[in-house]
Amino acid sequence: MRVPPYAAVQVVEGVRHTRGTPPAVIETDAATWIAVAAGDLTWAEATAAGRVSASGERTDLASYLPLGG
Repeated sequence: MRVPPYAAVQVVEGVRHTRGTPPAVIETDAATWIAVAAGDLTWAEATAAGRVSASGERTDLASYLPLGG
């Protein structure tokens, strides 16, 4: 998960990655991530609107969101 320029973290367990672009990448801006994490915007709404870029395996985070919910 990339939220430039604030963070780049592994969200769910996946294949081991050490260099280059990982096999699964999610990228969004900070405002979108906060809205999705808080439940103000669903994962489906964010991806459909093009506010989230997700490619590769295990990039559908809908079952993990909203956080704390």
